[in-house]
Amino acid sequence: MRGPHNLWRLIRTGATFERTGAMAVALEAMEVPPRLRFAARMLGWPFKFLGLKGDLALPPVTRALTALGPAYIKFGQILSTRPDVVGEELAQQLKYLQDRLPPFPTEIAKAMVAEELRLPVDEVFSSFSEPVAAASIAQVHRATLAETGQDVAVKVLRPGIERAFRKDIDAFYFAARTIEFLSPSSRRLRPMDVIAHFEGVVMGELDLRLESSAASEFADNTKTDVGFQVPAPVWELSGRSVMTLGWAEGINLADNAAIDAAGLDRRALGARVLQLFLSHALRDGFFHGDMHQGNLKVSASGDIIAYDFGIMGRIDEYTRRVYAEILMGFIAKDYRRVAEVHFEAGYVPADRDIDEFARALRAVGEPIFGMDATRISMARLLSYLFEVTERFGMETRTELILLQRTMVVVEGVARGLDPHINIWQVAKPVVESYVSRNVGPLALLRDLAQTARVLGRFGPRLPRLVEAALIRQAEVPHTTVTKPLLSRGSLALLAAVLFAAGLWIGAAFL
Repeated sequence: MRGPHNLWRLIRTGATFERTGAMAVALEAMEVPPRLRFAARMLGWPFKFLGLKGDLALPPVTRALTALGPAYIKFGQILSTRPDVVGEELAQQLKYLQDRLPPFPTEIAKAMVAEELRLPVDEVFSSFSEPVAAASIAQVHRATLAETGQDVAVKVLRPGIERAFRKDIDAFYFAARTIEFLSPSSRRLRPMDVIAHFEGVVMGELDLRLESSAASEFADNTKTDVGFQVPAPVWELSGRSVMTLGWAEGINLADNAAIDAAGLDRRALGARVLQLFLSHALRDGFFHGDMHQGNLKVSASGDIIAYDFGIMGRIDEYTRRVYAEILMGFIAKDYRRVAEVHFEAGYVPADRDIDEFARALRAVGEPIFGMDATRISMARLLSYLFEVTERFGMETRTELILLQRTMVVVEGVARGLDPHINIWQVAKPVVESYVSRNVGPLALLRDLAQTARVLGRFGPRLPRLVEAALIRQAEVPHTTVTKPLLSRGSLALLAAVLFAAGLWIGAAFL
């Protein structure tokens, strides 16, 4: 389906934004430069009559995104957490997209549950409510298990949602190809890889069996985290299109008035949200990838409750260390070290000037230190950071896309609770704790020990490798060319095993 016919989809997107009045509102809210603003209006205005009308009761941008479909709604959910990017008024309007979209009929949901579980709904549940929340991909019903009386949340996918998402993603692929063709310099940002990453994340979200598995793993990882709860999945009542979880009672994290009325400390909650996210990303390498307010509650006791585990992120140990060192460098204002980490990790081409890069990073970091959060324009900060990455030829790191996006969302949630939060001060203890345990001499010893264990598994194979090499050498006819006794691979393996053995022997005498 990825062909030029998707041009129609993109034209209709611009036309819908123009027809609903969303184009002018969005461009103004995001402080788009006048020249780009004029170009965008000229691209949308001629096709205005082709745009979708949408729900007239909704504000312009929310109206346009809901009319265009689930992928656009996802984008709106992200923006709803960033009042510093889109403005307070627009961010409040977009919160509608988090969990208050029009639901589909309960009878259809019951029929889907019965088909998935192959059991009559009335036999499994003694009660099954009308939808209590509806988002872009699924809606949630509160129910009671007939056998145990336990209250549960039953999540049901929207009918036809997979086909709708594929249609949007096909259009995104076409847009990415067009951008790469028209602007070769954009290829460093790897737009095709970015869309492929988005597709993988979304397709995984459309299989609720994977979400049940993610919820289970996340609950195991975080069971000792103070002030944090993850509802456990009910496996026997979950499948591809239906997932059943323990019911989580609490206040939506976007409802500041209710949080204040309950006597809860919003400043402490904002700090905890940010610290929990960093802890999960750095400590576990497995984090909630969709932590907007619609997926978070706060209990009467002040515990943060997370749910909706369709988008989860995973990063390896090496990437975690790189990420932590970059954060720590910014916190310590050691821009030279931040630059070195970028070069060591291969994020910046080796032929660029490291001192120039460090100076550019200082220009990004310095303005945000010691400044009240309400005076920081994240839109301008991100704009300048983008200029820096372009200037130094940095490519988009697809493995970090979800981490970076979620960090933006979580920061927005924290700012929603405490507009004056200093993200660097809040992040510092978590990052310092991780760095002290995972970067330095102790971490090096752990790495060497793990390397020795891995190489040790090859030990029993080493005699056979040497013997096979000797046999091959003996079978080769004598020529004037002297061939090596061992292949490069065998030599490398032998050297590695001997090196590991030397480390262990050395450690024994220390």
